[in-house]
Amino acid sequence: MAITREEILDRLRTVSLPNGRNLVEADLIRALQVDGSTVRFVIEAPNADVALAMEPVRATAEALVASIAGVGKVSVVLTAHGPSAPAAKAPPSLKIGGHPTPQQAGPAKVAGVDRIIAVGSGKGGVGKSTVSSNLAVALAREGRRVGLLDADIYGPSQPKMMGINKRPASPDGKTIIPLQSHGVTLMSIGFMMEEGKAVVWRGPMLMGALQQMLGQVEWGELDVLIVDLPPGTGDVQLTLCQRTQVTGAIVVSTPQDVALLDARKAIDMFNTLNTPILGLIENMSTYVCPQCGHEAHLFGHGGVRAEAEALGVPFLGEIPLSLDVRLAGDAGRPVALGDGAVSESYAALAKRLIAGGMG
Repeated sequence: MAITREEILDRLRTVSLPNGRNLVEADLIRALQVDGSTVRFVIEAPNADVALAMEPVRATAEALVASIAGVGKVSVVLTAHGPSAPAAKAPPSLKIGGHPTPQQAGPAKVAGVDRIIAVGSGKGGVGKSTVSSNLAVALAREGRRVGLLDADIYGPSQPKMMGINKRPASPDGKTIIPLQSHGVTLMSIGFMMEEGKAVVWRGPMLMGALQQMLGQVEWGELDVLIVDLPPGTGDVQLTLCQRTQVTGAIVVSTPQDVALLDARKAIDMFNTLNTPILGLIENMSTYVCPQCGHEAHLFGHGGVRAEAEALGVPFLGEIPLSLDVRLAGDAGRPVALGDGAVSESYAALAKRLIAGGMG
């Protein structure tokens, strides 16, 4: 009994593909020939990549046709209609951290940035990052084009305080497109790290990361860039002031003597690095009870003003201690966005900097 094409095709209809169709239904059978007891045909895949994955399908089709009565020999060739699909272009990989590149000249200007203000403190816990985010927002509300660089690499808090935390884009693996929040252009090492993962770096890697965030970020045109420094007097502060043209520094302290001891060290560091001191800010200065209006000085009062007078540097103002500051920071909406005594304090600070040509 002669072998018919239809009989062969019926068998091939039982060979299923991953998409649920069969070889015949998907129109993959080509050049089917029956020559006595010999059967030949081609399975033509859409491209070479698919063809590589279809070898089990080819073997199954060959075995099924060979099982037809009267068939003595089967030749099944697997081919492709077109070449392999082009490899998908991997997104640029941007690695943050590493040794800084040499810089032969002196402090360099950051492209597009008119002024750079470093916000520092001698010790942690005095609200330096809170002051940085709220000052940036207050300046933006005054119509300034403001950037905020979170250079506190071991403890970045600006993503939380500014209410945004996603990885910035990098179109070429070299430049970094910063994020925007509350009218402020923002960059933080926190955007580049897995949440909850510690940064365990030695000094050179800190310096390299800061250099990248200053030089590789597309800041655009800014009137002022606020740099939120880590506490203390370490590698990040040295790198910033020695390699970048910093307009000046603001030192934040609480009023008590133990905080002022460390604030003096920060001031001495900036003086040693020839970075002008724009002024001192007394944070957590006064607490007013929201129930009865009683005014309390939990950390003392006036110590930073007296220190500024003793050192001959400007005193920029007092920021009250308020529960609203903590709630606003945790919610990602800096208190300077709203109304009230604390917001007014930041507005006054921003206006003072603008009037002095620093904001």
